[in-house]
Amino acid sequence: MHLGTGSLTAVVVGSMVGAGVFSLPGQFAANTGVVGALIAWTIAGTGMLMLAFTFQALVNRKPHLDAGVYSYAKTGFGDLLGFFSAFGYWASACVGNVTYWVLIMSTLGAWIPALGDGDTVIAMLGATAGLWVTFLLVRRGVREAAAVNRIVTVAKLVPIVVFIVIALTVLDPEMFAANLFGGVDAGPLFDQVRGTMLVTVFAFLGVEGASVYSRHARRRADVGRATVLGFLSVLAVFASVTIVSYGVLPADEIAALREPSMAGVLEAAVGEWGAVLVSIALIVAVLGAYLAWTLMAAEVVFTAARDGDFPRVFATMSSRDVPTVALLGSTIFAQLVLVVAFFSEDVFGFALDLTSALALVPLLFAAGYLLKIAIRRDGYGPDAAGSPGVGASGSTDAAARRSRTRELVIGALATGYVIFLLLGAGLELLLISLIVQAPATLLYFLARRENGRLLIASRWDVVVLAVAFTGAVVAVVGLSAGWLGI
Repeated sequence: MHLGTGSLTAVVVGSMVGAGVFSLPGQFAANTGVVGALIAWTIAGTGMLMLAFTFQALVNRKPHLDAGVYSYAKTGFGDLLGFFSAFGYWASACVGNVTYWVLIMSTLGAWIPALGDGDTVIAMLGATAGLWVTFLLVRRGVREAAAVNRIVTVAKLVPIVVFIVIALTVLDPEMFAANLFGGVDAGPLFDQVRGTMLVTVFAFLGVEGASVYSRHARRRADVGRATVLGFLSVLAVFASVTIVSYGVLPADEIAALREPSMAGVLEAAVGEWGAVLVSIALIVAVLGAYLAWTLMAAEVVFTAARDGDFPRVFATMSSRDVPTVALLGSTIFAQLVLVVAFFSEDVFGFALDLTSALALVPLLFAAGYLLKIAIRRDGYGPDAAGSPGVGASGSTDAAARRSRTRELVIGALATGYVIFLLLGAGLELLLISLIVQAPATLLYFLARRENGRLLIASRWDVVVLAVAFTGAVVAVVGLSAGWLGI
């Protein structure tokens, strides 16, 4: 099966427009006002645009590398860090899928009290049923799932655009002005902006979607084009949803709304039917995003298994072009996270933050790989992929230098942005993510043994493993002692 620009753009948009957009009003209002939101979206938009350009550049420079975040980490920084990138991205996708079902149950809880805020036993059973029904759907084939994703992407964007238009028509200038600097307890502007950073990460996860699915692309150039088009479209939607909400209700009231907060904003604007419209749109959007993320999670694990960094059983492919074992593993992992999240004080918030923390390291490796090849001039000669056709020697060399300079800047900015996000996430989330990552190295060692490779290839691997397991032990002790919490 080959996907063109349209289908790949739908994968990018479909994977980004999910649970995050419907919780943006409340998540932002809890941290900042209009000014802080504008600054946050400017920072996030610029940083994520650099990441979008990063994936576009890498697809052109290294067209033989499939599955994006995994293959870039492996090629640039070694097998072990490639495994950590693949597993972290996979785990992030699985945890993110849990947030989708929690939000669906919370949405339905407005009409079915037994579902509560998505944190009751009945809600967990409903989310479990959803996980396995989707598994059966995707097993039917990637072609069918991609077709469904295109339809769902259009269906979920229409209500969001309707929300933006209605909010603009009822926007109260005085309310908007009162919300310029947040609610009554808003702190310094820097702290306000910092508080929104993980929210924007969660919202933008999926920008690498076309890159992950690059082996299915009709042309490699379509991957880069779809990444940038999808990102710019989604940035416009996300920023608009956030800003117009400040003209409908006071920031403190928006922050206090139950999730999905967009439903409460539209209900305040037009009445109960607004909440119903947003709730229906959310369910459609979340199901579409869940489908896209399920495909991407399985794809990364399949490619890692094919390359010998996951046990080879994960490379099992069905006659319908579906990595069946990788898909089953993704569903089981999501099921386990759903059970663990059920015991968290804030099921949705915990899953959202853990999703973002797990995804940041794979994104850092991708940005770092572009920076590395630009510094080393790897792939910037006249015969390199993505370079201009050979004409006069001088003009070809000049074009190669301009491309390298441009991509050196992009790589540096993207790397700096992800490091900024990691610092913003805080040590607590990173330590908790290592509880998930460190034990997973058993899969790596099994794969190495299957393929007759040394279990530990270098001293650098020893350092990486020591850091990972030390962090995991510290996190377990912290959770037991109570100074870390979920």
